[in-house]
Amino acid sequence: VKPMTPRCTVPKAVPVGKTASLHCHENEGYPKSTYSWYRNSEPLSPDTKSNAKFQNSSYTLDPTTGTLVFHAVHKGDTGRYSCIATNDAGFAKCEEQEMEV
Repeated sequence: VKPMTPRCTVPKAVPVGKTASLHCHENEGYPKSTYSWYRNSEPLSPDTKSNAKFQNSSYTLDPTTGTLVFHAVHKGDTGRYSCIATNDAGFAKCEEQEMEV
């Protein structure tokens, strides 16, 4: 069963240095969806250590729960965030939402 459009929660504004949690979830898809996050239409790597572009980012991304947590946000984390839920039957994307730091 193809995933439904996921419900995304993105904080509107977060003070520099604070924690920010972004959530993405849908429960119609079968098999269970995996989640990927995008900032300004660029995919965020689930593994920040192996990707030079994201080494300065302080986030963890859990593809199974759809949770993206910034441990200490900085100005560079400002942007439009969206999430895609994917399974064997297809994928669905939530609307982009702005997060300001």
